[in-house]
Amino acid sequence: MAKKQKFYVVWSGLTPGIYTSWTDCEAQVKGAKGAVYKAFDTREEAEQAFASAPDKFIVKMQKCKNAKMQEGKDAKMQEDRETVRPRDPEELPIYPEEVVPNALAVDAACSGNPGMMEYRGVYVGNRQQIFHFGPMFGTNNIGEFLAIVHGLALIQQKGWDLPIYSDSRNAMLWVKAKKCRTKLERNARTEPLFQLIERAEKWLREHTYTTPIMKWQTDKWGEIPADFGRK
Repeated sequence: MAKKQKFYVVWSGLTPGIYTSWTDCEAQVKGAKGAVYKAFDTREEAEQAFASAPDKFIVKMQKCKNAKMQEGKDAKMQEDRETVRPRDPEELPIYPEEVVPNALAVDAACSGNPGMMEYRGVYVGNRQQIFHFGPMFGTNNIGEFLAIVHGLALIQQKGWDLPIYSDSRNAMLWVKAKKCRTKLERNARTEPLFQLIERAEKWLREHTYTTPIMKWQTDKWGEIPADFGRK
């Protein structure tokens, strides 16, 4: 029996578009950082999805043990720092109805403060990692600030309609003020971080956005989905 035709939408990859074979799709997403893609059964579905934000269809590129991933077979995936395999829905926390699942949650972690800092953005609905940065020497508050700005820029670039959750009041205030009010000393070690801060502040000054930035209520809902789980 001939395999049923599939249509592959690549929202983010080497060349975004609609592809009619896994081979062509794989060429666009394999090795492409932050690749976002999904297979559809009909061209009509694919065209509708490609014209929309991928927030309900996001599938991150994952590494496979074999060099080539074949359709119709269960490929065993391994996680790495850049991508996270979607978890079984039964394993996911159940949040109150007031939590918006179609949202981006951001968080930072720091080994020491200051110390080696990293941050990431996670789609709330399926806890899938959308972006990750670090580690780099810095502070947790700086990471939280940069994570929000990273999320704002990405959402605007992709045309997504998503609010952002953060559990950091300081970072939210800094973003509102368009200024990272850190007391970290600027020196040779922290210079690369301060260059990122200046880029983030410049983006805030030069762009307007309508993305809501909402406070994650940790005391009511538990840890934010983007939490690194190192407490």
